[in-house]
Amino acid sequence: MVTLVELRAYRRFFVVAYHFLPLLVSYARDRRRFLLFGRSRRVDSETRVERAETLLESLLTLGPTFIKLGQLLSTRPDVLPPEYVEVLAQLQDEVPPAPWADARVVLEEEVGPVEERFDDFDTDAISGASLGQVYTARVDDREVAVKVRRPDIEDLVAADLQVVRWSLPVLLYFVGDARAFSLETLAEEFGRVIRQEMDYEREAEMLAEIRANFEGDDAVAIPAVLESHSGPRVLTMEYIEGTKINDVEELDALGIDRHEVAVNLQRAYLQMMLEDGVFHADPHPGNLAVCDDGTIVFYDFGMSGRVDEFVQNKIVDFYVSVANRDIDGILDALVEMGTLSPEADRETMGQVMELAIEDARGENIETYRVQQIVSQVEDTIYEFPLRLPSNLALVLRVATVVEGVCVTLDTDFDFISVATDYLSEQGYREETIRQYATETGDQLRRSVESSVRVPPKLEDALDRIDRDDFYVRADVEDSNDVFERLAKRLVYGMLLASGAFSTAFLYATTEVRAAAVAATFSLGVAVMLYRTFRKRKGTRVTPQFTRHEMRRRGGE
Repeated sequence: MVTLVELRAYRRFFVVAYHFLPLLVSYARDRRRFLLFGRSRRVDSETRVERAETLLESLLTLGPTFIKLGQLLSTRPDVLPPEYVEVLAQLQDEVPPAPWADARVVLEEEVGPVEERFDDFDTDAISGASLGQVYTARVDDREVAVKVRRPDIEDLVAADLQVVRWSLPVLLYFVGDARAFSLETLAEEFGRVIRQEMDYEREAEMLAEIRANFEGDDAVAIPAVLESHSGPRVLTMEYIEGTKINDVEELDALGIDRHEVAVNLQRAYLQMMLEDGVFHADPHPGNLAVCDDGTIVFYDFGMSGRVDEFVQNKIVDFYVSVANRDIDGILDALVEMGTLSPEADRETMGQVMELAIEDARGENIETYRVQQIVSQVEDTIYEFPLRLPSNLALVLRVATVVEGVCVTLDTDFDFISVATDYLSEQGYREETIRQYATETGDQLRRSVESSVRVPPKLEDALDRIDRDDFYVRADVEDSNDVFERLAKRLVYGMLLASGAFSTAFLYATTEVRAAAVAATFSLGVAVMLYRTFRKRKGTRVTPQFTRHEMRRRGGE
């Protein structure tokens, strides 16, 4: 028997297909001009931006679930080109609130009659999001914020998740093998994330844990949960008023040191990710405010995450390597975290990292250097794609958004310098130096042991050479199929030469039909030979570096 959710899912599937099919067809034609065959099309950055904006409009039209999907996609540069990521990052989780009468039903089912449970309740929502909306109220002369889940949102989300599962095989047909795995893991992650964000009991637990971690820190304020007025669909917490963190004019009017706020914000996130292992994962300006004394207020812990000890250690290794400008250390950390393929071109990626470090430090970057590195990366970045494990997706999003907020507060903000000072204060850099010294000692000990073992083995090898009993076996690694292409060129070249000679000879002897056959054969071989010399083309990607892009666009 077909359920109501399934019926709704069928209808939503056709609505979603109507919005997304034109984009999918365009994307498929980029790979094969005539869908099933043909050469690939080159797509410029402006076309990608236009398509991304069309996708953004479709997501907004489709409603709450797809708004959340767009937000998640904006954290996955391993799935979408950078132009899409940049456009979708603008997707704000703000939609008109549901009518108060509908929200009241949910509220009273969870905590009881409004008039009895609250001293006062403002029925005009102060914010509306895709999954819930927030009201202000008073409990025991204490001002609180009441977050209420949207009425009937559960059935809509369940139907839309079913649509996503049905759509996945279709999407996999339109994308390359390099993106298939990322899309499958993204679909699984999306279902888990949206269900977690709808669970207000989980949000209350995360909020309380993070609040406890910052106990006694005057630079950070996190609302306290009112458990007596909370439940799975309602979350009541302390209401802390503040100025929106990107309202720089108001902050200046209040006499607040914006640089200090930026430093405190970054240090708070470094503590959450490197020490506490639990962090607020939605740091866009709508969820951050500043009190009149400069204290940073965090709102909305629906999107929050955990970092296990292994990832914490690797993030520390990454930051220490960045602080020391140790490019090999940076690449090693990325490989060990699973974000970079071990087969990637380390020289090219190393240059990208050097450029990114200079940009993060606010240093001037010459345009010709950017263009030079872009030309090197374009043909390799999708051969060795960025792999983003789900446990790192939120971490990457947090780091990117926090840097953007900090640069808004202080255009000369040095992200790396603040991180370096924090790592030094916490003893991470000294610990890394001690670890390096220990590893160096172990390597020295092994070298001494090897020096003792080598002479007898060398003498044995020389004896075998003297007895003509010495053999050498070599395996040649050819990951780019160089030898295979050379062999094809030799064979096709010889066939073309013999075909051309046969054509000329037959034509000279007036065997016109035979000459035509030989000429057709030679033409086919020539085409195949030409194809072996064609440069492999991949999707062209332009690395984007925040400050450089801001300066470039400002100049334009």
